[in-house]
Amino acid sequence: MGDRVLSDMFAPSRVAVVGATESEGSVGRAIVENLRDDFDGETVPVNPNYDDVFGLDSYADLQSAPDVDLAVVVVPPPYVVDVLRDAGEAGVDDVVVITAGFGETGSEGAARERELQSVADEYDLNLVGPNSLGVISTPVGMNATFGPENALSGSMSFMSQSGAFITAVLDWANDQGIGFRDVVSLGNKAVLDETDFVRAWGDDPDTDVVLGYLEGIEDGGTFIDAAREVTDDTPIVLVKSGRTDAGAQAASSHTGTLAGSDRAYQAGLDQAGVLRVETVQELFDYAQILAGQPMPDSDDVAVVTNAGGPGVMTTDAVGDSDLSMASFTEETLDALSEAMPEEANIYNPIDAIGDADVERFRTALDLALGDDNVGAAVVLSAPTAVIDYDDLAAEVADLQAQYGKPVAAVLMGGERTERAADVLAGQGIPNYFDPARAVASLDALASYREVSERTYQQPTEFDVDRERAREVLGRAEERGDNRLGVEAMDLLSAYGIPTPTSELVDSPADAVAAAQDVDGEVVMKIVSPDILHKSDIGGVKVGVPNEDVYDAYEDLVTRARNYQPDATILGVQVQEMVDLDAGTETIVGMNRDPQFGPLLLFGLGGIFVEVIEDTTFRVAPVTEREAREMTEEIDAAPLLRGARGRDPADVDDVVETIQRLSQLVTDFPAILELDINPLVATPAGVQAIDVRLTVDTDKL
Repeated sequence: MGDRVLSDMFAPSRVAVVGATESEGSVGRAIVENLRDDFDGETVPVNPNYDDVFGLDSYADLQSAPDVDLAVVVVPPPYVVDVLRDAGEAGVDDVVVITAGFGETGSEGAARERELQSVADEYDLNLVGPNSLGVISTPVGMNATFGPENALSGSMSFMSQSGAFITAVLDWANDQGIGFRDVVSLGNKAVLDETDFVRAWGDDPDTDVVLGYLEGIEDGGTFIDAAREVTDDTPIVLVKSGRTDAGAQAASSHTGTLAGSDRAYQAGLDQAGVLRVETVQELFDYAQILAGQPMPDSDDVAVVTNAGGPGVMTTDAVGDSDLSMASFTEETLDALSEAMPEEANIYNPIDAIGDADVERFRTALDLALGDDNVGAAVVLSAPTAVIDYDDLAAEVADLQAQYGKPVAAVLMGGERTERAADVLAGQGIPNYFDPARAVASLDALASYREVSERTYQQPTEFDVDRERAREVLGRAEERGDNRLGVEAMDLLSAYGIPTPTSELVDSPADAVAAAQDVDGEVVMKIVSPDILHKSDIGGVKVGVPNEDVYDAYEDLVTRARNYQPDATILGVQVQEMVDLDAGTETIVGMNRDPQFGPLLLFGLGGIFVEVIEDTTFRVAPVTEREAREMTEEIDAAPLLRGARGRDPADVDDVVETIQRLSQLVTDFPAILELDINPLVATPAGVQAIDVRLTVDTDKL
């Protein structure tokens, strides 16, 4: 799907309600009433059963109505497709289908939805829904929903897969004085989805923050590309529900077992620069500060308070975040010492003590914000008889404007904070009751600064042997099995991933001959697509001298037969010995996610990989920077860099291996799962010791 122009959807001059009615309690009536109350443009009822609706001329169909910019459809499900065709013939580009009874209801509804998609495609319609609450655009006063109230005006645009969630959010946001620019209920996403609105709002200069509640993302790769571009200038904050591991239920590889659908979402959203939150409270805490405050120049925070206990709570919250408590300059400390009472604490957090009036607060905050070591500030006050919150809010707003540094306020209390919060909001400063929320919001602001400053590099394109790789993958199809093991080591070699010298043999005599071509002792592994965990059955022998190779072959085959009599035994892999003690065993793998595609894994490897679970994930293709970040994120990263006197591994080779695997699984969508375990990282480079993969032979 190409980029769609959706600006007209949010700035229509004339909106038609197809299915408009005066019937009490009906959706058609609610939408007409909502539009009639606030919409700057013209509302056009369309219903062949009425001459007028609430005094507005009603038309039999869209083709007989005056030119319409947006059609809102609330007719019964069997008639929706006909209305869409009517819209297409009438030249209407934008349609919102409120009607339910489509893909969410079963096979009959799903067939109806496919027909709806077909008509939308035929006429190139921008279609929201079906099963949508509707859309809102506050600049033109358009509430084309059947929700009970309109949104307040603001600079945040919000989309949700749940219509009920929108009605609840609007009720809460109106009570909190939080406004929006555009609001969209995505419904079933038959045509337009989250990616379309991310692009549209990214292009809108009046949308300062994009917010969303999503239960799923239709095309993860396309979403990442779009969001990565938008987050250069516009922050995106999402609640993503559905934290299940359903995607790993059928997995047979280590990577597949460890991946899980939510890890794919988290990796994809991180790569796209999206800030993911867990709660609705966080969603709007972050949104308000992102919309209202500048980005900090540093992560160093000053805290100014009149209450020791809450000041300590704030300091703890900073310690739990990625922020730091600022260290004041000697000049600032001297000025604070002169201005504050002897009992006050002039070090961060600044405790102006309980009898602080507004002037003392202002002096402390003025000195803190004026310090070059301070990137942001939290102003925290408990109510006292000597502090007037309204006056304090005015001083805080004035100083924030003067210094241009982000400020979060914690004016604790109830009713007495309401007017003060309005004063702060006028300067874009959010007020929180809980210090932890204020700190978390500043942390989000700093996180977005990092997102906006990073540059995206194109993934490296390595010179590889695709034909050789295709031949190796074809072996699965030839033998009617979708799994390959160490017999597929050539696949890695074709993509430049180092492997030990090895040979697959199917007789003891051939094993002896293969071992004679290798210097020193060898490793021998049973090769069977039906035996996934070879070590568990004694299917691996390490350090086999030449004179024992013949007997070792027979013993391995016997063990495999005893373990699983009906297993397909392809033979034994005779492999050059690699000194595992000289390096660190890691794992590099991939599991193909239904939404995001190839999900790469890197972590500490070996036989206990699923027990330790020291792993990190990215969606392929990855850049050199993203691959290097993967090597730095695991807990075992110090092992790669030479912990406790060990020589550091060649991390550059590990990074390149991750990139080469990324290219392999991107080039071949037929690869569903793949593990390189262990990938031994030594000072001299890396060696892929074992591989296991699952192939969709229909895609070869």
